[in-house]
Amino acid sequence: MESASKRQALELFHGLPDRYDRLSNVLSFGQDPRWRGALVDAVEPAPAQRVLDVATGTGMVAAELRRRADCSVVGLDQSPEMLAAARRRFADDADRVELVQGQAEQLPFADGSFDALTFTYLLRYVEDPPATLRELARVVRPGGRVASLEFGVPPGRVPRAAWRCYTAIGLPTLGRMASRDWAAVGRFLGPSITGFYERHPLERIVGYWHEAGLRDVQVRRMSLGGGVVMSARKDESFGDAGYD
Repeated sequence: MESASKRQALELFHGLPDRYDRLSNVLSFGQDPRWRGALVDAVEPAPAQRVLDVATGTGMVAAELRRRADCSVVGLDQSPEMLAAARRRFADDADRVELVQGQAEQLPFADGSFDALTFTYLLRYVEDPPATLRELARVVRPGGRVASLEFGVPPGRVPRAAWRCYTAIGLPTLGRMASRDWAAVGRFLGPSITGFYERHPLERIVGYWHEAGLRDVQVRRMSLGGGVVMSARKDESFGDAGYD
């Protein structure tokens, strides 16, 4: 049965793909592309690797992976509209980029299928983040790298106050100027991010990564904490399923 958060995510992203890349850049004051670049840096892609990009959306991270390392990429997303935009992006690169509709909680891949894995803005939309991280780690080979990008709440008093003002007033206002769909995103993001970290503080999320068999977990706060890039490697002592 589809969860409420899944339905909400699918509805939220239904009307966004056409201008998603440009508006995510504008509404983040140009920070979103920087964060995605740091995500790719953290996963250290190599030309011979096969990389899974979960919550690929319109394929921005997948495209950066291809540009950096000429690796083979599988992009997975639950939204058919987002995947349609990604297919347009990779129309001339379909032999190296495979796009799959599916859910992060139930990946349609065998244990240890990938050399590395990235995921972007995912954990707020799943019911059980620890279980989802275990599933993500399952499909990565021992020793492979995993990296994520999520929105964050700035820890400093002044940056946090500015962030709250922007997410409460500025973002909804700018969203309304763009479209009705982006207005809904503008209203949703601030409470969604705040609520997520109230339920799952960053220190606890690091623990989820360790529980999934991921080691050397690194946390990089960017843009005063508005973006959070995390990375780790899968413990080589774990079997491919990650539960030995």
